[in-house]
Amino acid sequence: MAALLRSLPRPRSSSWRCVGVILRGTSRGAHREGARLQAEGGGSLAAHRSALSRGLHTESADPVEVDVKRLEGEDDGIVEVLMCRHKARNALGHVFVSQMRALLSTLSTDPAVRVLVFRSSVPGVFCSGADLKERALMNDSESDLFVHGLRSLMTQIASVPVPTIAAMDGVALGGGLELALACDLRTAAHSAQMGLIETTRGLLPGAGGSQRLPRTVGVSLAKELVFTGRRVGGRAALEMGLVNRAVEQNPTGDAAFREALSLAREILPQAPIAVRMAKEAMNRGVEVDISSAMAIERMCYARVIPTRDRQEGMAAFIEKRPPRYTGE
Repeated sequence: MAALLRSLPRPRSSSWRCVGVILRGTSRGAHREGARLQAEGGGSLAAHRSALSRGLHTESADPVEVDVKRLEGEDDGIVEVLMCRHKARNALGHVFVSQMRALLSTLSTDPAVRVLVFRSSVPGVFCSGADLKERALMNDSESDLFVHGLRSLMTQIASVPVPTIAAMDGVALGGGLELALACDLRTAAHSAQMGLIETTRGLLPGAGGSQRLPRTVGVSLAKELVFTGRRVGGRAALEMGLVNRAVEQNPTGDAAFREALSLAREILPQAPIAVRMAKEAMNRGVEVDISSAMAIERMCYARVIPTRDRQEGMAAFIEKRPPRYTGE
């Protein structure tokens, strides 16, 4: 348990103000190397980037497929992760996955980030799942490595220390729904379509869906959805607990994002360290027996006791004023 306490996240400063991550790709051989390197996790990202980026100043760059937008003013602390691979409906390909992993590696260590909202700039689509055109060029070994890389990406999303919200304003199928399931919270438009449809393609959910869906909606219902490859709309998703909120789509096609933003604004005023530790306690606690979970809760609680935010919270309560949390 002492080792667990030492492993809990500590905020680190960063002055990063990026608005996009651009990686490069040149050939099928480089993509195959990328599949191998992705599967090895974050430590190999630099090598993957190098494999895809030879000739940085002599060749045209790949377009940005995953971008980031930091909100300002009263929304300072809310960050949008914007999926923008328009031609492929945000399919999870090598470049997309690499850009997402690089972006998350930076955001996860930035104390200025309070809430992450995953959204799409592609009309009618959240994420269409794995890039089957890329998969068709892979042999069995390469395909296995690539799916392992997708699984690692979803684990990385689930491990982000701040609350994450998936805003599904359109289709979220296969790996797209697995990405949403890796987030803490989900919003959806009534018109959105969600499903783990891999069994209709001769596969099974391989990027965490077979494990996260049962933990979200229950084992029996998850089996029904996976066995049948069924797609569900926003209303049905809300009824089964797949999403936290579902709303009627608006004329601009971003109703789920607007609802996610509203939810993020409810989280934003709360003490940042307390929110992070609450997430850590719940995420780790549900994976162990209740006795061990209580020990995890105790250690997470111990992390907030010496913080200035805790003192500010007590002082604000006594003085009957809104607290002013700083994340310290």
